[in-house]
Amino acid sequence: MRSGGRKGRRTALMVRVASERIADLFALAEREAAGGSPTLADRYVRLARTIGMRYNVRLLPEYAELYCRGCSRYWVEGRTVRTRLRSGARVRTCLGCGRERRVPYRLRRKVSPASPAAALKGLRQPEVGWLGTARTPEGGDGAALGPQGR
Repeated sequence: MRSGGRKGRRTALMVRVASERIADLFALAEREAAGGSPTLADRYVRLARTIGMRYNVRLLPEYAELYCRGCSRYWVEGRTVRTRLRSGARVRTCLGCGRERRVPYRLRRKVSPASPAAALKGLRQPEVGWLGTARTPEGGDGAALGPQGR
């Protein structure tokens, strides 16, 4: 016979409460890390991860960028994590355990100077009428653009 722990199905209410607690714990971790108590921030992250595992709740993707998966340390740029850009990937190295997290990124293409009209093709600026009112492409007048019209 198992001792302790919870058996049975997780209800929707339990999962919702677990998600709310995880969000609260990450907010507390952020506040403690900014306030100068990194050990308490790390404890909050460890608790949030434990709740997520117990109730089978995935942590949100924005939370994944905030902690080390190896040692559950809350990451503060420059103090507990080092970020480098290497060969098409952002590499974040935990300064506590040395574990690296690589996230690929794509460089944005620059618009060639030969065709500036191609870059502006989808953008349409409103025309300004003789009283400073904006004219919509449908032909109607919009709101006044400023004090010069009236």
